[in-house]
Amino acid sequence: MSNSKVSSKVLVELNRQLNQELNAAQGYLALSLWCDLQNLAGFSSFFATQAAEEREHAAKITKHLLDRNLAPELAPIPAPKQGFKSLLDVALLAQAMEQANTQGIHATYEAALAAKDFPAQVLMHWFINEQVEEEAWAAEMVERVQAASCAGSLSDLDRHIERYLSGDKKAG
Repeated sequence: MSNSKVSSKVLVELNRQLNQELNAAQGYLALSLWCDLQNLAGFSSFFATQAAEEREHAAKITKHLLDRNLAPELAPIPAPKQGFKSLLDVALLAQAMEQANTQGIHATYEAALAAKDFPAQVLMHWFINEQVEEEAWAAEMVERVQAASCAGSLSDLDRHIERYLSGDKKAG
């Protein structure tokens, strides 16, 4: 497909979202590292997985652009927040990152809709559905961290966080 069929607004939004996904990957890496330093191996692993998933999301947008003969534009990625007072602060930041990602995806979809860019709309449908899941686990994580009111419950939560948030409810 020729790039002449992609409006400048859609291109700007796709590139913005591409960079937002890469920024989120860096953010999740920072959360993972902080958790690792706090001996929260479960949360560290979960956030490392999320970082990889955000990079996959960026790759999906990159492939879409390249398939349409468009050059993805990579922007500088600012350093993510790295110092936190508590695991709740970490969980709240993860939730805020997912909410911001949802807003960005919706803005990209709105641009594609207005431009009648059907391929970009289909791509964004996938992301819109993905964000329902992403916001759900983020909300559950915040609730679970808030409920972990003692060291023992926090330790148990850390041990099982990936199973809880991935929907894998088997064994336990």
